[in-house]
Amino acid sequence: MNSILATRAAEIRQEVKKIIVGQETLVEKTLIALLAGGHVILEGVPGLAKTLFARALAASLRLKFKRIQFTPDLMPSDLIGTNVFQPDTHTFKFLPGPIFADILLADEINRTPPKTQSALLEAMEEHQATVDGISYPLPERFFVIATQNPIEYEGTFPLPEAQTDRFLFKIKVDYPTPADELTLLQQSPFSSRVEDVIQPLAFTDELAAIRQEIEAVTIDRSIYDYTLRLLTTSRQSPHLALGASPRAGRNWIKAARVLAALRERNFITPDDIKELAYPILRHRLVRKAETEIEGTTVEQVIDQLLASVEVPR
Repeated sequence: MNSILATRAAEIRQEVKKIIVGQETLVEKTLIALLAGGHVILEGVPGLAKTLFARALAASLRLKFKRIQFTPDLMPSDLIGTNVFQPDTHTFKFLPGPIFADILLADEINRTPPKTQSALLEAMEEHQATVDGISYPLPERFFVIATQNPIEYEGTFPLPEAQTDRFLFKIKVDYPTPADELTLLQQSPFSSRVEDVIQPLAFTDELAAIRQEIEAVTIDRSIYDYTLRLLTTSRQSPHLALGASPRAGRNWIKAARVLAALRERNFITPDDIKELAYPILRHRLVRKAETEIEGTTVEQVIDQLLASVEVPR
């Protein structure tokens, strides 16, 4: 199977590697989310090159990139734009905000108040922004990469479940391996601009063919049944106050189709579903208070969930 998607994904990984050392899983899962029409949350401590990664990905895909630092005083107009009075014509002109980009990096998304988060929620769900009652369409490939710091809680506004459910994946960005970090330490401190280093690829020009590859992926009835049983079991778990939503299930199947196509297969396996369980579920499952007190992590709950549901053969 001569896969355009697999070929282009390998080329994108090579371009991103010019800037980012390691983090192969991050690149692959973010690409899956982009092709599945979802958005991602990157969770990691400061200094792990999350912003640099987003810029490198946008440059390799030839997509317009914007970054906005979310702060407690950020207003919706700072994100989506505002109408400005034009004295010469005595009319108002709409000046679009940074949200009108192909890839938007929402840095430290949980530091902005709910009013601004709701403006972003409309953009993510409806692919439009509304100003003074007028809706403006966002770019066709609008994609949000949000970042969160897992250890800072002061001055933050935790995202409500309705908003976190709009994110396809929550990807944990870990420290690099010792070998990767040694390579990072040996890099020249005088680096060029990301856009000067990355060679843009013809990825967007081949989106129609790539979508055909994804749509050609077949799904056996047993895969649907397996996913449904995982969803249902999560809602019945004694460790959880809130299980996975129907939206999570639909997104799970969509992402699995992309993963299968990326691995040059025209069918989904149970292992695809299991591999995607963590990024799909870790931000959607809400633990009970006693579960948190016991120190049981969301990942451990997902481990138990996967172990308790029989895998189809």
